[in-house]
Amino acid sequence: MNELNRAHPLICEIVGSIATVRFNRPAERNSLSTVNLAELDTVLSPLIGNRTLKTIIFTGTDNSFLSGADIRELALLNGKTARDFSRRGQLLFQKIAEAPQTTIAAVNGFCMGGGMDLALACDIRLASPTAVFAHPGARLGIITGWGGTQRLSRLIGKARTIELFTTVRRLTSSEALKIGLITGIYEPVLAGAINVAERLAVTSC
Repeated sequence: MNELNRAHPLICEIVGSIATVRFNRPAERNSLSTVNLAELDTVLSPLIGNRTLKTIIFTGTDNSFLSGADIRELALLNGKTARDFSRRGQLLFQKIAEAPQTTIAAVNGFCMGGGMDLALACDIRLASPTAVFAHPGARLGIITGWGGTQRLSRLIGKARTIELFTTVRRLTSSEALKIGLITGIYEPVLAGAINVAERLAVTSC
């Protein structure tokens, strides 16, 4: 990654029929603020409308995929702004869930809270051997408002979902694979995701 790209919080690269969206705020563990959500929406909309694209891959930087909502911003929300913030994330992640392209979360590290919600909105979730998954909101007295409660339950079942939300237990990649949260472990995970995307493109021709 060159020095110019390091300055951008969101990097989009298109190679052939595959688009890669990289979250690039490692110092903040790729937290999602209102501004970041708006930027992601701005980047994502033309990708979804580009019918030459077959796959959209989401990944992070260094040891973070996404750490979820920006905690500093959450502390400033009131009833009205909290509802608006929740709705913004819901609509954006639903857009990912309904994208005509195959969407892949290439989870390279910490995947927490709202970051896990984004991964759940994708069609396929892959992870690096060192990835970590958790919904830590209960520790702060909050729960995710971006669709994770529903999507996680449909994926791994009600009992496991309740246990993960209430205990805020962290899952390793191996544990996530065992319960069906992810479908594969790759090192490096982005290369694995690109390989999966290329194989999907061949079989869909």
